[in-house]
Amino acid sequence: MIDAPDRGPIATRTDRYVVVFRDDVPALEMDRAVRDLLGQPGPGGAVARAEDFADRAVTAEEADRAAAVVFDELGVAVIAADPDRYPSVQAAVSTDPRIVVVEPELIYTVLPGQLPGQDTGVQLPAQPGPAVPRPADPATPSAEYLRGYRDGVQDLARRLGQAGGSAMDLIAQVSYQDTDQAAWGLHATGVLTSPATGAGIRIAVLDTGFDLTHPDFSGRPITGRSFVPGEEVQDRHGHGTHCIGTAAGPAAPGQGPRYGVAPEAQIWAGKVLSDSGSGTDTNILAGLNWAVAGGCEVISMSLGADLDQVVQRYETVGRRALAAGSLLIAAAGNNAARRRGSVGFVGVPANSPSIMAVGAVDQTLAVADFSARSSALPGGQVDLAAPGVDVLSSWPMPGRTRSISGTSMATPHVAGLAALWAQTRGDRGQALWTTLVQSASRLDASSADVGTGLALAPQRTG
Repeated sequence: MIDAPDRGPIATRTDRYVVVFRDDVPALEMDRAVRDLLGQPGPGGAVARAEDFADRAVTAEEADRAAAVVFDELGVAVIAADPDRYPSVQAAVSTDPRIVVVEPELIYTVLPGQLPGQDTGVQLPAQPGPAVPRPADPATPSAEYLRGYRDGVQDLARRLGQAGGSAMDLIAQVSYQDTDQAAWGLHATGVLTSPATGAGIRIAVLDTGFDLTHPDFSGRPITGRSFVPGEEVQDRHGHGTHCIGTAAGPAAPGQGPRYGVAPEAQIWAGKVLSDSGSGTDTNILAGLNWAVAGGCEVISMSLGADLDQVVQRYETVGRRALAAGSLLIAAAGNNAARRRGSVGFVGVPANSPSIMAVGAVDQTLAVADFSARSSALPGGQVDLAAPGVDVLSSWPMPGRTRSISGTSMATPHVAGLAALWAQTRGDRGQALWTTLVQSASRLDASSADVGTGLALAPQRTG
């Protein structure tokens, strides 16, 4: 375990370390630097280099077996070293101009989410189960709850040219619901009136994989890779299938309403989290190297570790990805419990300045109870908000669809919207980031909670 004193909870670590290189270090020098750290000055086995693998996708088994893995696209490497060697590794780093820092490898998980009608912090199941129905008789909002949103709703009503009324009437006017046509998040973000479909844009979702047997995606090309040793791309958890459905589900599912934002985007399913919902930096970095090398314009990560400090590796990866034309989007985190007075903080990797952090809002466009607030760290702010409560999307069969909650669900909304903007404007990397944050709709909430506001789809002009 590593502790972040006074900066939040501890995060679980492994017996490996992540080496972060300077931006101007070529791949060959990365390999040499790693061998120097391992005491292997000459070429040979033990070190796996992503550039030596097809599609620069290091196989899960090779990454697990190797003493080190070099991810040249990202400018990082992972090395195995006994804990008692760590001081000597750090000492070597201090004199090696090729290396910025060596950091402990961490374990990441699907972010704890909610099922409909449940309180904050309920962990998503490791195995898919039957869909949980929406409560038949939800509790009536309290007067205190209504007063909390009254001013913002009245302002929205004025801007829309609507007549004023009671707080309950006004809230009803801005409350989105699932319809026979589409899930509520697509209504809220303007997807249904957008001419864009995401055609020609590659969205990589790095998660628990995807249900390759799902009938809603029958006949649709799926580019999939597993970076988890001993496990296939097939999703036996559910989280990854749900996120992919939101980002790029079909325009006309076989059953039920539409739930996908970018129905014609190319789907890249990278399994970096196991069927139990966890994965290491090695798994995630392997998936990122594959997605960036493959030219994915959008990379979505609904995963994290509750650590309130920036880790250099993901800032380096995010910066290099942007330069390569890939936008990394990550869930801000679900560690808040606002009704109990805790606003939480944006965790790793979303708190890296070059990775877009996404918070969650509910059907009234209010901040979700569980959605993490920006931290005081440089780059630790929430950048955008998107629908993240009772989100309907695909689920491994036989469930087919399911509604769950979390910033994990908000993140693929933004990934899909990014694909729509990338198709419409041709923006990539930093330009795509700028378009997303500048086109967002302001919300009646602090920017610390929602960034520049609600992410929106491009609309017809003229």
